Amino acid sequence: MTEIREIHAVMEVCDQLRKEVECDFVALALQNEVGPDVRWHYASGNVNDKYKRITVRFGKGIAGKIISSGSPMMMSNFPNEIYGKVTDHPIMLAEKLVSCYAVPIFFNSTPKGVLLVGKRVSYTFSENEQEKVKESSETLEQLLRSHILGGGA
Repeated sequence: MTEIREIHAVMEVCDQLRKEVECDFVALALQNEVGPDVRWHYASGNVNDKYKRITVRFGKGIAGKIISSGSPMMMSNFPNEIYGKVTDHPIMLAEKLVSCYAVPIFFNSTPKGVLLVGKRVSYTFSENEQEKVKESSETLEQLLRSHILGGGA
């Protein structure tokens, strides 16, 4: 599969979402084509490149939990209010995020990716902001589907 970072339209959607929601960080994770692991493929507003090396198991971390449940997830005050260990959330640690909102990205009605927005301060994302994230995830879903099915894989 072509590196997500090479798909200009995907970067534009993430950068635009970061401005619209006024957040510090936007990232896109996808489940590997082979196996259940989940990797972060693209980030906007990142403080380092650690996200590129983060791989989480299906059901683990924010990305793995969203893909396994197919449901959005919000954290307002990390590392407070979490179940499990702080180290179960490597993207939050790597990017020094305190709050995030993340939604699944579906392919053929199955959750296979995650779009996450985050802030480095305690924050609760409004319904309007959550809706913008969801709309962006649907745009990304179409972009990635057309790229993958369009012979870019």
